[in-house]
Amino acid sequence: MANEYPQALTIAGSDSDGSAGMQADLHTFFRRKVYGTSVMTACVAGNSYGIHDAVNLPTSFIDNEFKDLADDYHVRASKTGMLSDSELIRTVIKNYQKYDFGPLVVDPVITTKHGNMLLEQSAYKTLRDELIPLADVITPNFFEAQKLAEMDIKTDDDMKTAAEKLRSLGAKNIVLKGSHHDPNQTKVSDYILLESGKSFWLTGDFYPTERKNGTGDSLSACIAAELAKGEDIETAVRIAKKFVDVAIANEIQVGHKFGPINHWAPADEL
Repeated sequence: MANEYPQALTIAGSDSDGSAGMQADLHTFFRRKVYGTSVMTACVAGNSYGIHDAVNLPTSFIDNEFKDLADDYHVRASKTGMLSDSELIRTVIKNYQKYDFGPLVVDPVITTKHGNMLLEQSAYKTLRDELIPLADVITPNFFEAQKLAEMDIKTDDDMKTAAEKLRSLGAKNIVLKGSHHDPNQTKVSDYILLESGKSFWLTGDFYPTERKNGTGDSLSACIAAELAKGEDIETAVRIAKKFVDVAIANEIQVGHKFGPINHWAPADEL
């Protein structure tokens, strides 16, 4: 019967080297046995050395992508990636509210993994005030959490306080990724705060590797994939954490510098 197979949607930019963005999302959907659909918002020219050019797609074209998917497919969960300006963010919001594409996972791409801002202030404000309140799950990295919570995070208690502040922005469930910037650390702990009020830590090994491109994309995509299959939020987050940890631990030698994680590595038993 048509559309019985679980389907998920990535709303993101195309990364030409395949390590991040829409390509990482689709790799993840495929590995988690979910049919992946996509709304492309931008195209990025880059490789393992860096990003060298980027262009946004016209919002009228993005509208048509949403419409065509809604006319034919049964998308059961969605996720966003890099949305570079306010017009683009509002186009995504308008269409997500117009069509039923299931629960929304927002990967708030605001800063790099090293803390450098990727969005101008106006776009950041639009994302914070208008997109995040629609999120069923939000997955900020350490620096994005500090920016959104407007505080420094130095302790476990700070992580908990920041998560509460993020939930006050309107997101229902928070996956706050821990710092992984100390070369001497051996573990990374993420803090999860659920809509129910339940909270817990997910701790994994720290891997001192430069092959981590697409980590955040893949984590959020895996959560969306599991939600599309009918898993609850907590189960989806736990599976996603394991999926990404295994993908980082088993390096794949692609590219020369900042390479991708290995989406082939995670076992189906996760």
